[in-house]
Amino acid sequence: MKKMKQQKVRLVDLAAYCDVSMSTASRALSGTPGVRPELREKVLAAAKTLNYYTPTSIAGAKVVVAASAVAMLDHQRQQFTTYVLEGIRKRADILGAEIVTRPIANLNEEQTLLEQAMQDDDIAGLLFITMDDETMLAQTRGFSKPVILVNGDDPSMELSSITPCNRAAAASATSYLGEKGHEKILFMAHRGRRTIERRLEGWRDRIVGKGFIDWKSLLVDVEDWTPEAARRAICDHIEAKGQDFTAVLCAGDSLAFGAIMGLMDKGLKVPDDVSVVGMDGLPQGEFASPPLTSVHIPMQEIGMQAIDMLRDQLVEPDRLAKRVELYCKLVPRESDAPCKKAGKAKTSPKKSQ
Repeated sequence: MKKMKQQKVRLVDLAAYCDVSMSTASRALSGTPGVRPELREKVLAAAKTLNYYTPTSIAGAKVVVAASAVAMLDHQRQQFTTYVLEGIRKRADILGAEIVTRPIANLNEEQTLLEQAMQDDDIAGLLFITMDDETMLAQTRGFSKPVILVNGDDPSMELSSITPCNRAAAASATSYLGEKGHEKILFMAHRGRRTIERRLEGWRDRIVGKGFIDWKSLLVDVEDWTPEAARRAICDHIEAKGQDFTAVLCAGDSLAFGAIMGLMDKGLKVPDDVSVVGMDGLPQGEFASPPLTSVHIPMQEIGMQAIDMLRDQLVEPDRLAKRVELYCKLVPRESDAPCKKAGKAKTSPKKSQ
């Protein structure tokens, strides 16, 4: 390799020096998977030799991952947060960044965390997982170090965020059931968070689009994200209204597991009598009885890309905030089938007043 005399080395120059493509050189510098370790070392050594400036490096820096109270509950119930954290750690390991985790249950804890981050020069930025509280968001806006919202978004668009494409994902699942002849599709969710409301909206878009306007009659609000809560909710719905549906779309796999149990309690078979579809794509869905059709949410990818968004914001502090939504793929299994005429579920006799 010839010694280069240019004062300012560009990426194209570094790539030529190492006899690799620009994309390979870029991936080697950023730590993106897919580059052989020896080739990556070669590019990094050349960058050092040529004084190539790599502003995207966060090696050695600390990244604070702050989990809200909602995220901690989710960690116990749905495991969504667990997989997001795995993605964050995987990407951080590749980039050489240190992850520091912190719980934040209220405004005071958040304020303390921000003050500590301000005083610690080693902290490059913060990732806030599942934060919806407007007061806490307001305190975070304008912070001098980069803050990325993970599995959440900022209504004012002042903070960058990354989430699944919740609305499109639920719409896709509803359309999938519609193509199998289902029109009255129950939607089950533990409501409150904006990301869950987007899933409701996606389902509602398709239900109303089919001409079934009274969508509220098919909405079941579950008190918690546990299978037990979903089991009670589906039984209560059938007790009150009978089987006025042929399919159930659940805003989380944990609810889908409970819905299947509740339907069985009422003498209904899945999918012969009722189809059930979840959202999350948790691994245990493959082992459910029957195996659960579900919308796969790229949880680890969300975590990995959150680190990259933070790094990009460090490179360009003045860049505009952006909201990133990742594609979610429906994975068919055995918990859904073509629509049959709604049967009669078993209900308990009503008590006399």
